[in-house]
Amino acid sequence: MSSKLTDKYSAGKQGLGYIYQARLALLHLLQAPESTTVFLEKDDDLDFVHDGGGKSLASLKHKAAGDKLTDLSTDFWKSVRIWLARYKRDGRAASNLRFFLFTTGMVSGDSFLARLLPDQPVAFGDTVPLIESAGAALAKSKSALIGSIAPEFNELSDIEKQDFFERILILDGSPRISDIPAIIRDKHMRSIRREHREFVLERLEGWWNDAVIKQLTGARMEGIFGYEVSDKLSNIAEEYKADSLPITFRGKVPGGEIDTDTDRRLFVAQLREIGISASRIRNAIMDYYRAFEQRSAWARENLLVSGEVEEYEDRLADEWNRYKDVAFEKLKHDSAEGALRDAGTALYNWAEFETGKIDSLRIRARVTEPYVLRGSFHILADTTPEPRIYWHPRFMDRLSHVLGVEVAA
Repeated sequence: MSSKLTDKYSAGKQGLGYIYQARLALLHLLQAPESTTVFLEKDDDLDFVHDGGGKSLASLKHKAAGDKLTDLSTDFWKSVRIWLARYKRDGRAASNLRFFLFTTGMVSGDSFLARLLPDQPVAFGDTVPLIESAGAALAKSKSALIGSIAPEFNELSDIEKQDFFERILILDGSPRISDIPAIIRDKHMRSIRREHREFVLERLEGWWNDAVIKQLTGARMEGIFGYEVSDKLSNIAEEYKADSLPITFRGKVPGGEIDTDTDRRLFVAQLREIGISASRIRNAIMDYYRAFEQRSAWARENLLVSGEVEEYEDRLADEWNRYKDVAFEKLKHDSAEGALRDAGTALYNWAEFETGKIDSLRIRARVTEPYVLRGSFHILADTTPEPRIYWHPRFMDRLSHVLGVEVAA
């Protein structure tokens, strides 16, 4: 028998709240006009700045299932305290503020807060009872927190109280944190094939979380615009079309130290054989790593057609073979080692710098990322028991010696 223990020092709920802020902000920015800007943890949990200068402050409450919002709910009155301070700061009735409370709970049917739900506008003649209900709730509460709000609220005139409450909207039954991804996929990714939506969302959230972190740490001072989200979603979706593939390993580096002198892989040994510098070998190792991991990612996401990689490698090997014949054409049986290395270097330079200009050597038409092509040549140079391509003209003759040295090392 197991029991669920609650640690009074646990920050789980607080952590969940922060993640909820980011996810709900993304969802509502997708739903808002693209000119809308969002700030997190500025004047409230979320600040939405609209085209024209209007601002909406949003408090977020991720509650337990079945939670109810009543007249004396501290969730509501804590938000009121924040909103009152902003309302007074910005000129009271002259301010351009609106206030939203997003809660996963539900407003109790017998609470005066039900009048602040959507589609229940407060008519001018009914505002006094609403204000009186709010005042009565403040007066009867025994909570020190709620009681401390009464003096601040009563600093407003009746007209200002009316104006203040007319700016509040409670959105109960808001989506829970675990529901938001499905809402985004189903309502905002309809132009993307269903089997790709999960991966597109994963990348969008990765970019979004990075933007949020930059804002919260002060690395980004401006808000995040709706059009930025639209542009990023569009760019990611483009990579999942039939003539493209997503590029997700740009700038990634392998774990551990890169040692070009002791790396025992065959493609590295090939580069040492033609005298390639350590810095260029390091670049080759990076290209190999990124291409290999990228292919693995494509395979995990089922983005590759059966036999597509094999057909791609055949194209690369065929093109390499044609240029090899040109690069080695003037070599003789007794050519000096320097001439052999020069020919091998010329062949390698062609593969590294010239093949990217050949459209037919792309795995798909719009996949132009250099590491995909360069790394694929290194993968071919690393195949066993024999590499499918090589750079040094005599490398295949020396292969057994090279492998022997490697095994003995």
